[in-house]
Amino acid sequence: MDDAGIAIRGVSKTYVGRGREVLALDRIDLTIEPGEFVAFVGPSGCGKSTLMNMIAGILPVSEGIILHHGRAVNGINRDVGYMTQRDAVLPWRTVEQNVALPLRFHGMPARQRRDHVASMLEQVGLSGFGHAYPAELSGGMRKRVALAQLLAYGPDTLLMDEPFGALDAQLKLLMQERLLRIWLERRQTVVFVTHDLAEAVTLANRVVVFSGRPGRIKAIEPIDLPPGRDVFRVRFLPAFEAAYTRLWDALAPEIRKGEAA
Repeated sequence: MDDAGIAIRGVSKTYVGRGREVLALDRIDLTIEPGEFVAFVGPSGCGKSTLMNMIAGILPVSEGIILHHGRAVNGINRDVGYMTQRDAVLPWRTVEQNVALPLRFHGMPARQRRDHVASMLEQVGLSGFGHAYPAELSGGMRKRVALAQLLAYGPDTLLMDEPFGALDAQLKLLMQERLLRIWLERRQTVVFVTHDLAEAVTLANRVVVFSGRPGRIKAIEPIDLPPGRDVFRVRFLPAFEAAYTRLWDALAPEIRKGEAA
């Protein structure tokens, strides 16, 4: 068995609807090492989120196999945390109660939960807001609650599907900085889907470019930037510009094909 963090071997996904089959992903082969930060980019409808959902076990593969730490993903993968663009923060619960929710599901005792939640809120910069309700928070603060929720029970793999897509440019940079700092401390495996190519280069060790439907891997770009990069200034580095240009050269024709279809 493959002992990579995530091993995707010959994976295809076909949807059936309205009397016809649609091939969404075609023969994807990819290895993501433990502790690696990998970003997926590609045109809309290329299957990035579909692949993420198959890693999470939400969707079954049509062909091939996905292994997580050497075990085949068959059904919900409880060893991953999943964060989407639309957060799962419950409006009738306080910040503390929202962050504690996954810990309750995992059976953590109440006193230990309180200490752990306090630690998580400090880590995401929300100390002092534990008794606030989501309606009393800004959009960026709600995202930090969702991030604390995701990290609370310690999954070794984080799946993040456009988690910062709804934020304005300044808040997005702040959340990127927060996420990168947490990743450097914890070294969890991160798979990050984004439409923002600059965000992908800013955060990831490697960026995977998908073609238009059916989604295939068109290019994989290693990002030669220091792990502790400054997200506010990294775009001015020559290595950032070089990686961005190569990735755009691979991505732009796929976007144009989608517009012409």
